[in-house]
Amino acid sequence: MKILFPIAVVVMGFSGLVAQILLLRELLIVFSGNELSIGIILANALILEAFGSFYLGKRAETSKHKLESFMLLTILFCVSLVIAILLIRILRNMMGISIGESIGFIPILYSSFLILMPVSILHGALFTYCCRIYSMFSGGGASSVGKVYVYETLGAIFGGVVCAYLLIPYFDSFQAASWLALLNLIICLALLMPSREIGRYRQLVLAISIIGIVCTGYFILGSQAAKLHDQSISWQWKNQDIVHYQNSQYGNICITENQGQYIFFVDGVPNLITPVPDIPLVEEFVHIPLLAQSQPMTILILSGGAGGVINEILKHPSIESITYAELDPLILDLIKTFPTPLTETELNDRRVKVKHVDGRLLLRTSANKYDAVFVGIQEPSNLQTNRFFTKEFFSLAKKQLHQDGILVIGLTGSLDYLNEELVHLNSCVFNTLKRVFSHVRVVPGDGTNLYLASDAEEIVRIDRERIGERLIQRNLAAERGIPWHIEKKLHPGWQSWFSRFLEGGTEEINTDFRPLAMFYSISHWNALLAPSLRGIFRQFERIDLRTITLFAGISLLIYCLLLTQKRRYVPQAISYSIITTGFAGMIFDLTIIFAFQAVYGYVFSWIGILVASFMAGAACGALVATMAMARIKNCLKLFVLTEVAVTCFSFGLPVVLFALHNGLDASGFVFIRMLILLISFVSGLLTGCQFPLANELYLKSNDNLSRTAGLLYASDLVGGWFGGILGAVLLLPVLGLTGTCISVGLLKITSLVVIVTQSNRRLLRASESRG
Repeated sequence: MKILFPIAVVVMGFSGLVAQILLLRELLIVFSGNELSIGIILANALILEAFGSFYLGKRAETSKHKLESFMLLTILFCVSLVIAILLIRILRNMMGISIGESIGFIPILYSSFLILMPVSILHGALFTYCCRIYSMFSGGGASSVGKVYVYETLGAIFGGVVCAYLLIPYFDSFQAASWLALLNLIICLALLMPSREIGRYRQLVLAISIIGIVCTGYFILGSQAAKLHDQSISWQWKNQDIVHYQNSQYGNICITENQGQYIFFVDGVPNLITPVPDIPLVEEFVHIPLLAQSQPMTILILSGGAGGVINEILKHPSIESITYAELDPLILDLIKTFPTPLTETELNDRRVKVKHVDGRLLLRTSANKYDAVFVGIQEPSNLQTNRFFTKEFFSLAKKQLHQDGILVIGLTGSLDYLNEELVHLNSCVFNTLKRVFSHVRVVPGDGTNLYLASDAEEIVRIDRERIGERLIQRNLAAERGIPWHIEKKLHPGWQSWFSRFLEGGTEEINTDFRPLAMFYSISHWNALLAPSLRGIFRQFERIDLRTITLFAGISLLIYCLLLTQKRRYVPQAISYSIITTGFAGMIFDLTIIFAFQAVYGYVFSWIGILVASFMAGAACGALVATMAMARIKNCLKLFVLTEVAVTCFSFGLPVVLFALHNGLDASGFVFIRMLILLISFVSGLLTGCQFPLANELYLKSNDNLSRTAGLLYASDLVGGWFGGILGAVLLLPVLGLTGTCISVGLLKITSLVVIVTQSNRRLLRASESRG
């Protein structure tokens, strides 16, 4: 059992992360996810795991059949995962929401909570049971909790890697969940084998495990999992003719067909329509900027080029080359698999060169200059897309443009409904462009505002006469009356209207390390879908570092008033410290991923490695702390030192990341990648080493191991819950990287003060007792 049970704990950690990734990806297809929906889903998962680890897991102390209960919980976890995937597939139909329709904050909150409830609660309870069972075989107290934490983290590391490079690319969600169930059932069977005495309860578990293995094997090998997948997809995409459904490393792609018209959905959002796209939108996006130039020749398209944009660009006779960057190669592979005359004409033209690379990385590494750069991403709805609307990106694009080159971007707009959030979003991006380019021209639209930015005055001077001359010169034709269409868009009245439109907007700009445009984008859609919550988001926007500092100061003042009482709060102090460390760990993880995007240009293929590096650091930290507990007597002193280290790391992290960002050209990509991985490892090391020490300290005042392990594990998850939802949606976008890290440092100062004062009171009480 000393060998088998640690393997079972590793599998438990592996299963938890795989289940979380599978359910997150499935829910994002339904919710068309951005940082808000991701934060809500992860927050629900963490808070439910915390509930399970404490309230359900504490039964491990009084249970007479601990091992058998652990195995039953494991089996229920596997069954609930399959049921949860099926419920997600039919969720839109249950809620009466059509394909492509956005979902509000409240429905996302309660529906994800209910679906995640069984899976997350059961997995949270498994950790507490593992701690209690492992202590029975190892004979250790807090050290057994530390070792279980290490084993679980190692399993999570393996789960992240296997999920990213094996399960997601080659299996659908039901197949992945079935293989996961088979692995867990085999582990359960193996745990029962060493026992010679088999009671009734154990016989029942043994029978369920054997039946489960047989049924799961038939479910996989008999293609029942694949059939359930196909059937559930047809339920999810009701009344749609699905011709292809596939996961890639970057998201889910679903293709529907209707009378020869293909719609490509990426994570539930329409991404491409062919062979007949939105012709007016494509014509405005392409022809207005190109007609502003006398002879455009070299063009760069960053995403969204296939399905109309390239075709319209090729109509200009002076075009010599088009470089088209599309990160996900599967999208273009599927376009070739389902060809139309439009896409074949675009992608087979000798002037078109396709690059499977992130757009920012291509701009940073390219030696070419361009007459126009088209950004096919029309909203900074998450951290990944926000990178194409920042001051740093605009500066990078400017360096790659010819002297009279034009940067072309689209942004959400409206000619009738102008809420405050939409005004702030457009103002923020407009101000950012003005910081980089001498001239910015905005062509307002109903749905999309077209932004043209250049150092040449040509975009400002363009008028009806010049457009008419160039249309005749280039012999251009369009589906709609281009001269009238462009004349209407360029009418001076629209420019005056847009200037008034921006008058009430923000004066802030959008940067890599302060993605304010993303916050305004989330606020805008929240105002449309959940207007009752507008006030909350408006209050979020007013939060600054002074507010955070004031809150921390008031909290310490209240605590100092409580110190006048004789009662000690050592257990509560330890729990509070673990909550703040869980919060800090989540913020560190988000910040490092966030900074990697800004510094290196993309994160998709590296996010698994970054998370694995953080978790490897957490495992090493827990292991080092567990080994140290056996050699030192004063664990409290070591715990306080870790508090100081995490606090110092919070204040030092932005300094290091800004230095990397500013010294990118001199240092090189390889060095920066390795250094960011090291930073991720160190952040995990500092946060991970506190958990075993906290258990050791807590057990001195409460010898109930199951309750202690469950409580502190729940505290860690609650801190991660706050960090996930506040960090991604509020702190990083509004306060920026520096303000966020300082806020974490201030929070850790409060926990450091609490721990130090309570430990001093504890030592004083012990001294008085000896006296």
